[in-house]
Amino acid sequence: MRYMSSNEIRNTWLKFFESKKHFIVESAPLVPKNDPTLLWINAGVAPLKKYFDGSETPKSKRMTNIQKCIRTNDIENVGLTARHHTFFEMLGNFSIGDYFKDEAIEFGFELLTDEKYFGFPLDKLYFTYYTEDITAKNKWLSLGVSESHLIPNDNNYWEIGEGPSGPNTEIFFDRGEKYDSRGIEILENDLENDRYIEIWNIVFSQYNAKEGLERKDYPELPNKNIDTGAGLERFACILQDVKTNFETDLFYPIIKKIEEISNVKYDGQAAFKVIADHIKTLVFAIGDGAILSNEGRGYVLRRVLRRAVKYGRTINLTKPFLYLLVPSVIETMKDFYPNLVTTEQIVTKIILKEEEKFLETITEGEKHFFESLGNNNQISGADAFKLYDTYGFPIELTIEYANDNNAVVDVLAFKEELLKQKERSRNARVVNDGMNEQQEEYLNYFDKSLFVGYDTLSIETKVIKVFEEGIILEKTPFYATSGGQVADKGTINDIDVTDVIKLPNGQFLHKVDYHFEENQVVMAKVNEQTRFNTEKNHSATHLLHQALKDVLGTHVNQQGSLVNENYLRFDFNHFDTIENNQIIEIEKIVKAKIKESLDIVIKQMSMEDAKGLGAMALFGEKYGDIVRVVNMGYSIELCGGTHLTNTKDINDFAVLQIESIGSGTYRITASTDTNIKKELKVFMMHIDKEFNQINEKLSELNSTKKYYLDLSENSYQSVLNNKELLIEARSYLHQLEKELETTKKLSVLQNIDKFIGKNITKKEVIVTNDLNSDVLKELTDAIYDKIKAETILLINIANSEATIIAKTDGKTHAGNLVKDFTKLTNGRGGGRDTMAQGGTKDLSNIDNAIKAIKEQL
Repeated sequence: MRYMSSNEIRNTWLKFFESKKHFIVESAPLVPKNDPTLLWINAGVAPLKKYFDGSETPKSKRMTNIQKCIRTNDIENVGLTARHHTFFEMLGNFSIGDYFKDEAIEFGFELLTDEKYFGFPLDKLYFTYYTEDITAKNKWLSLGVSESHLIPNDNNYWEIGEGPSGPNTEIFFDRGEKYDSRGIEILENDLENDRYIEIWNIVFSQYNAKEGLERKDYPELPNKNIDTGAGLERFACILQDVKTNFETDLFYPIIKKIEEISNVKYDGQAAFKVIADHIKTLVFAIGDGAILSNEGRGYVLRRVLRRAVKYGRTINLTKPFLYLLVPSVIETMKDFYPNLVTTEQIVTKIILKEEEKFLETITEGEKHFFESLGNNNQISGADAFKLYDTYGFPIELTIEYANDNNAVVDVLAFKEELLKQKERSRNARVVNDGMNEQQEEYLNYFDKSLFVGYDTLSIETKVIKVFEEGIILEKTPFYATSGGQVADKGTINDIDVTDVIKLPNGQFLHKVDYHFEENQVVMAKVNEQTRFNTEKNHSATHLLHQALKDVLGTHVNQQGSLVNENYLRFDFNHFDTIENNQIIEIEKIVKAKIKESLDIVIKQMSMEDAKGLGAMALFGEKYGDIVRVVNMGYSIELCGGTHLTNTKDINDFAVLQIESIGSGTYRITASTDTNIKKELKVFMMHIDKEFNQINEKLSELNSTKKYYLDLSENSYQSVLNNKELLIEARSYLHQLEKELETTKKLSVLQNIDKFIGKNITKKEVIVTNDLNSDVLKELTDAIYDKIKAETILLINIANSEATIIAKTDGKTHAGNLVKDFTKLTNGRGGGRDTMAQGGTKDLSNIDNAIKAIKEQL
C-alpha cells in the first residue's frame, strides 16, 4: 500500500472501471435537477435514480462516477469526529441490469487489493454481509478472504420505501490497535470507533420492496442492479496515513490558510475542522447555483456559514474571514473541478456579503434581546427561537447574554419551538430517497417508434403497441413532455389525446380514453394552434435566457422551465437583488429581438461542433454525441423542443411576474402575442383583490377615494404601475387609520374623568373596555397623576382578552401585583417595582380576580 494523492485516488478509480467497460458519468451539480424529493445531491446514486427505477434508459448499462455530495443531517458532529463532513465526494460504480453480485464483488476485490490499483493488504480488510446473503459470503471466501474477516449483519440491507431494494456488503479497513484496543467485536456489535473505517458499500439491488410484505416475500426485480459508494476522504485518510480526514490533501491546505489568517497553530481543534469543511460546502454549493436564504437549501447554507463564523470567533477571527479561504478551496480542488475557477469571483462576493450581514444581525440580535428582556428578566422560548432563527444567535449565545444581565432563558420552550420548526420543515418537503417502482413492460419494450413532429403535424400511421395506459404509434407527430415543454394536444382518429409521455427506451406513449387495436391504421393530428402558441413561448424562452445573461451576468443558468400554449416559466440562479429596471431592460431586449425577425435555424451536429458555435448547454444536463442546436443568431442553445422558423412570429413578449422561489433561485413568468393580456390579468388578480379590500375599508372610513386595476399596457411596466398604485393605496389607508386612532386616543385622554368613579381611593382597580392598546399606558399615567394615587391597576378587556397595566409608588411592587393577578387568570406578566404589565386570554375568572386584588389592596 503506497501514498496516493486525492487526484490519484480519483483517477485510479475511474480508470479501473473504464477498463471494465464502464461509462464515466460527470459529477452532477449539488442542486438536484428535476427532483423535488431531494434538497441536495447526497449520494453517488442520487442523480442516477431515473436509470434505476426504469424511467430512463442510460447510454451505457455500466457507469462509474466521482459525485460531489452534501449532507447536513448530522452537522453537529462535524469537527468533533474524524470523518463527519457536510461536503464529501463519493466514488461509485453502477450496473443497470448488466453484471451482478459475482462481478461486483470481483471488481471490488481486484481494485482494493491489486498492487496496480490501491494495493490494500488483504489482512487489513474486513467484510460485513447481510446474514441471509450466503452467496455474497461465499463469493468473498472464493477470492481468498478469511472467514474470520467476514461478519454477518442483519442490518446490511438497503431499503427506502417501495421500489428497488436488496442486501449489501460493506468493506472496512483496520487501522490498528493504536486507534482502539478492542478487536473485531467492534464490527460484530456495530460500535462507533476510529479503528475499523468503512470505505466501501456495495448494494445488490435485486428485489422490489412492497408495503405489507416481509423481505423474504419481495418479488425479484426484472432488472437486477448494482449500486456502490466509497468515500474519497476515507480512502485518502488511509492511503495518506493520517489521523483524521482533515489532515489529508483534501483539507489540510485550507487548514494551513486558517492558521495564517488567525495566527493560531492547528493542533486538532474543532474550529479548524468545522471551518475547513464548511467553506468547501459553501464554495461548491454556491458555485452550483445555490445561495443563502431563510428557506430550503438556502437556510441550510446560511446555517453552515454562521456555524463556521461562530467557530472562527474561538480562534480570534472576529471580522469576515471565510471569503479569504475561497482561493484555498479552489486551489485544492480545481484539478478535478475546473469550473470552480470560473465561479470564484461570484462565490467570494456572496460569502463576504453574507458574513457582513451576519455581523450586522448580531448587533440587531442584541437589540432584540434587550427588547425581549423587558421588565421580567426572562427570555421566553419564542424570543430565544427568534434570536436563533432570525438573527442567527445560537442558544448558547442567548444564555450567555442572559447570564450577563441577571436573566434566565426558557430553554425548554426554545427546544419545543425548534422541534415545531423541524416538523414544519419535514411537512413542507416530501423527502424520498427511494426509487419509483420499475415497470417491467416499459423496460422490456424496444420496438422503434419515429417522432416526425418537427416536420409535420398530421400523419397516417399504425398502432404498434397497446398498453393499459395508452398506445405507441409507428410514427407520431405528437411531442412528449420533456425539456420543460408540455406535450402536444390533438387527436388520434378524432379521439382526444390527453397526454404524451416518453418511455424508458425513447418511445412516446399516447394516453387516450379509447381502446385501439395493435396494427390498426389511424390518423394522428396535433392541434396546430396549440403547437404554434407553445412554439412562440419556447422560442421566446431562448431569447429570455440570453437576455438574462446579458443584463444580470454570465453566471445565470436555467434551473427549471415550463413552456405551454399560454405562458412560459423560467427559473434561474442569481446571487443578488434584481431591480425593476433590469427586468424592463430584459423585456426590451426580447421585444427587440422579435422585431429584428431573426431566422431560427435548427441543425444536428456533433457536440464538439456545437461547442465551437458557442451553443449553450444546460449545466448538469446529459447530451449524446449528436446534439440538436437551435440557432437564433442572438441565442444558440442545445434543445430538443419545437420552435418557430423566425422570431417575428412571436409577435410580442411581456414579463408577467418575477419572484424569488428561495435559495438564490428566481422565477420569471412571461407570455407572448395575444395571450399576454389574458395571462397578465390572471397574475394581477391578487392585486385586484387587495384593491377591493382597501376600497371597502376606505368606504368604512368615509373616504371618497377609490383605487382600481390598470391594464392599459402589455408589459412588465403595467405590473409595476399597479404595484406602485397599490403601495400608494396602502399608504393612504394607513394614514387614515392612524388619524382615526390618534383622534380616538386624544378623546380618551381628554375625558379621563369618565374612568374615575366618585369614591375612588389612592389604591384602585379600574376596568375599561375596547380601548386601543396604544393608549393604556398613557391613560394609567394620567389617572395616577390626577388622583395622586399610590397604586393603579388598569384592566382593559378587548377582543376576548385582557391587558393589565400597574403603576405604583413602589411601596406596593407593581411587578408582583401583575403576577398575582395573572396567576388567578392563567396569564403572564411582570415588571419593575413601579411599573409593570401583563395579559391573559382566559376571562373565565376575571371578576373573581378583580375582587381578590381589590381586597388585597
